[in-house]
Amino acid sequence: MVRAMPNTAALIQASATAICPGSHAGQADLDTARHIFSLCGTVVTVPEKLMDAVTGLSGSGPAYVFSFIEALSDAGVKNGLARETALNLSVQTVLGAARMLAETGEHPALLKEKVTSPGGTTIAGLHTLENGRFHGTIMDAVDAATLRSRELSGK
Repeated sequence: MVRAMPNTAALIQASATAICPGSHAGQADLDTARHIFSLCGTVVTVPEKLMDAVTGLSGSGPAYVFSFIEALSDAGVKNGLARETALNLSVQTVLGAARMLAETGEHPALLKEKVTSPGGTTIAGLHTLENGRFHGTIMDAVDAATLRSRELSGK
Protein backbone atom coordinates (compact mmCIF):
# COMPACT_ATOMS: atom_id res chain seq x y z
CA MET A 1 0.00 0.00 0.00
CA VAL A 2 1.12 3.55 -0.79
CA ARG A 3 -0.56 6.42 1.03
CA ALA A 4 -1.27 9.55 -1.00
CA MET A 5 -2.40 13.04 -0.03
CA PRO A 6 -3.39 15.02 -3.12
CA ASN A 7 -5.12 18.37 -2.81
CA THR A 8 -8.23 19.76 -4.44
CA ALA A 9 -6.31 21.08 -7.45
CA ALA A 10 -6.18 17.47 -8.66
CA LEU A 11 -9.55 18.35 -10.21
CA ILE A 12 -7.66 20.46 -12.76
CA GLN A 13 -4.44 18.39 -12.93
CA ALA A 14 -2.54 20.91 -10.77
CA SER A 15 -2.33 19.08 -7.44
CA ALA A 16 0.49 19.02 -4.96
CA THR A 17 0.50 15.38 -3.89
CA ALA A 18 2.65 13.66 -1.28
CA ILE A 19 3.04 9.90 -1.27
CA CYS A 20 4.63 7.59 1.27
CA PRO A 21 5.24 3.86 1.10
CA GLY A 22 3.59 1.44 3.45
CA SER A 23 5.70 -1.18 5.23
CA HIS A 24 5.26 -3.71 2.40
CA ALA A 25 5.46 -1.31 -0.54
CA GLY A 26 8.44 -1.68 -2.81
CA GLN A 27 10.05 0.73 -5.23
CA ALA A 28 7.81 -0.52 -8.05
CA ASP A 29 4.72 0.30 -5.98
CA LEU A 30 6.08 3.77 -5.23
CA ASP A 31 6.93 4.31 -8.91
CA THR A 32 3.39 3.29 -9.94
CA ALA A 33 1.82 5.65 -7.41
CA ARG A 34 4.16 8.45 -8.52
CA HIS A 35 3.17 7.89 -12.15
CA ILE A 36 -0.56 7.91 -11.37
CA PHE A 37 -0.46 11.04 -9.23
CA SER A 38 1.92 12.86 -11.57
CA LEU A 39 -0.99 12.89 -14.02
CA CYS A 40 -2.68 15.24 -11.51
CA GLY A 41 0.29 17.54 -10.81
CA THR A 42 3.46 17.54 -8.72
CA VAL A 43 4.38 14.54 -6.57
CA VAL A 44 6.81 14.34 -3.66
CA THR A 45 7.71 11.37 -1.47
CA VAL A 46 7.78 11.85 2.29
CA PRO A 47 7.97 9.48 5.26
CA GLU A 48 4.69 8.54 6.92
CA LYS A 49 5.50 10.65 9.99
CA LEU A 50 5.27 13.81 7.81
CA MET A 51 1.90 13.12 6.22
CA ASP A 52 0.05 15.20 8.84
CA ALA A 53 2.33 18.14 8.00
CA VAL A 54 1.53 17.59 4.32
CA THR A 55 -2.18 17.65 5.18
CA GLY A 56 -1.74 20.93 7.09
CA LEU A 57 0.33 22.53 4.33
CA SER A 58 -0.75 21.41 0.87
CA GLY A 59 -3.93 19.56 1.78
CA SER A 60 -5.43 22.61 3.50
CA GLY A 61 -3.31 25.16 1.62
CA PRO A 62 -5.74 25.79 -1.25
CA ALA A 63 -8.27 27.16 1.26
CA TYR A 64 -5.63 29.57 2.59
CA VAL A 65 -4.87 30.75 -0.95
CA PHE A 66 -8.58 31.11 -1.75
CA SER A 67 -8.99 33.22 1.39
CA PHE A 68 -5.99 35.36 0.42
CA ILE A 69 -7.39 35.91 -3.08
CA GLU A 70 -10.79 36.77 -1.64
CA ALA A 71 -9.16 39.33 0.67
CA LEU A 72 -7.16 40.86 -2.20
CA SER A 73 -10.32 41.09 -4.27
CA ASP A 74 -12.33 42.61 -1.42
CA ALA A 75 -9.59 45.20 -0.94
CA GLY A 76 -9.76 46.07 -4.62
CA VAL A 77 -13.53 46.56 -4.35
CA LYS A 78 -13.05 48.63 -1.18
CA ASN A 79 -10.71 50.88 -3.15
CA GLY A 80 -13.11 51.35 -6.07
CA LEU A 81 -12.54 48.48 -8.48
CA ALA A 82 -15.48 46.53 -9.86
CA ARG A 83 -15.82 43.07 -8.25
CA GLU A 84 -15.06 41.19 -11.49
CA THR A 85 -12.02 43.36 -12.21
CA ALA A 86 -10.72 43.01 -8.66
CA LEU A 87 -11.15 39.23 -8.71
CA ASN A 88 -9.51 38.85 -12.14
CA LEU A 89 -6.53 40.97 -11.06
CA SER A 90 -6.22 39.08 -7.77
CA VAL A 91 -6.29 35.65 -9.40
CA GLN A 92 -3.78 36.63 -12.08
CA THR A 93 -1.52 38.24 -9.48
CA VAL A 94 -1.35 34.99 -7.51
CA LEU A 95 -0.95 32.87 -10.65
CA GLY A 96 1.80 35.10 -12.00
CA ALA A 97 3.66 35.25 -8.70
CA ALA A 98 3.48 31.48 -8.27
CA ARG A 99 4.63 30.94 -11.83
CA MET A 100 7.58 33.33 -11.36
CA LEU A 101 8.59 31.43 -8.25
CA ALA A 102 8.30 28.06 -9.98
CA GLU A 103 10.06 29.10 -13.18
CA THR A 104 12.90 31.19 -11.74
CA GLY A 105 13.75 28.86 -8.87
CA GLU A 106 14.58 31.94 -6.81
CA HIS A 107 13.78 32.12 -3.11
CA PRO A 108 10.50 33.93 -2.37
CA ALA A 109 12.35 36.53 -0.28
CA LEU A 110 14.54 37.47 -3.26
CA LEU A 111 11.55 37.86 -5.55
CA LYS A 112 9.77 39.91 -2.89
CA GLU A 113 12.78 42.21 -2.64
CA LYS A 114 12.71 42.78 -6.41
CA VAL A 115 9.18 44.21 -6.10
CA THR A 116 9.95 46.29 -3.01
CA SER A 117 11.47 49.71 -3.68
CA PRO A 118 12.68 51.95 -0.85
CA GLY A 119 9.88 54.10 0.50
CA GLY A 120 7.42 52.67 -2.03
CA THR A 121 3.95 51.24 -2.01
CA THR A 122 4.99 47.60 -1.61
CA ILE A 123 7.06 48.17 1.53
CA ALA A 124 4.15 50.12 3.02
CA GLY A 125 1.84 47.16 2.38
CA LEU A 126 4.39 44.62 3.63
CA HIS A 127 4.82 46.63 6.81
CA THR A 128 1.08 46.40 7.43
CA LEU A 129 1.13 42.64 6.78
CA GLU A 130 3.96 42.20 9.28
CA ASN A 131 2.17 44.35 11.86
CA GLY A 132 -0.73 41.92 11.51
CA ARG A 133 1.63 38.92 11.91
CA PHE A 134 0.85 37.72 8.38
CA HIS A 135 3.84 35.37 8.20
CA GLY A 136 3.28 34.00 11.69
CA THR A 137 -0.46 33.67 11.13
CA ILE A 138 0.10 31.53 8.02
CA MET A 139 2.55 29.38 9.95
CA ASP A 140 0.04 29.07 12.81
CA ALA A 141 -2.68 27.99 10.36
CA VAL A 142 -0.49 25.19 9.00
CA ASP A 143 0.41 24.17 12.56
CA ALA A 144 -3.28 24.07 13.56
CA ALA A 145 -4.25 22.00 10.52
CA THR A 146 -1.31 19.62 11.10
CA LEU A 147 -2.33 19.15 14.72
CA ARG A 148 -5.95 18.54 13.73
CA SER A 149 -4.83 15.94 11.19
CA ARG A 150 -2.94 14.13 13.96
CA GLU A 151 -6.00 14.29 16.20
CA LEU A 152 -8.27 12.92 13.49
CA SER A 153 -5.91 10.02 12.80
CA GLY A 154 -5.68 9.16 16.50
CA LYS A 155 -1.96 9.88 16.82
